[in-house]
Amino acid sequence: MSRSSTKHWYALKVFYNRVANVEDWLRQQEVQTYIPMRYEETIVDGKRKIRTEPAVSSLLFLRETERFVLDLQTQMKARYPLMAYFNRETKKPGIIPEQEMNTFMLVTSAGDTALEYLDTDEPLFRSGDRVRVTGGIFEGAEGYIKRIKGNRRLIVSIEGVIAVATAYIPGHLLEKL
Repeated sequence: MSRSSTKHWYALKVFYNRVANVEDWLRQQEVQTYIPMRYEETIVDGKRKIRTEPAVSSLLFLRETERFVLDLQTQMKARYPLMAYFNRETKKPGIIPEQEMNTFMLVTSAGDTALEYLDTDEPLFRSGDRVRVTGGIFEGAEGYIKRIKGNRRLIVSIEGVIAVATAYIPGHLLEKL
C-alpha cells in the first residue's frame, strides 16, 4: 500500500464483528487506531469491576492517508470486509478533523459508565449551545449541550459517523463558546 505524508483520521465500518482482528492487523502495520469502548460496572465476588467492550461493535478509527484507506478496503475485502465512511459531497473517505477526533477520544476514553452512543442522523445535534467543559473528567471537551431524559448532557459528535452523550454535567463546569 502506498503512503503519502498527509495522514488524517478516518472512520471504518467493519463487518461480521471483526473490529479487533482489523485493529490487530493495522497495529502490525504500525497504523494508529482507536476503538471507542463502553465501560460497564459489575460486581464480581463482592468487588466492583469495570468491564470494557467496543461501544459500537463495527466502528474503528484509523489515522492514515486517503490512499491507504482506499487500498485497505480492496485489500481486506475477502479477509475482513470493511468500508470507510464517505463524505457525501466529495465522494471520498470522510476526513475527521484532528480537534474533533481528540475531543471524541477524550470523552469516550474517560471511563464514564453513563455514556450513551447516539445515531448522528438525529436532528438533535443541529441546535443548542456550543460549550467547553471546564472541570471534571471531561475537562477540555467541546461539544453541544442538549437535554436528554431531563438532564443536561454534552454531545460530542463526529459528523456522519457517531455521537456520544455524557452523563449530567453541572452548569458551573460549562463555558459557552
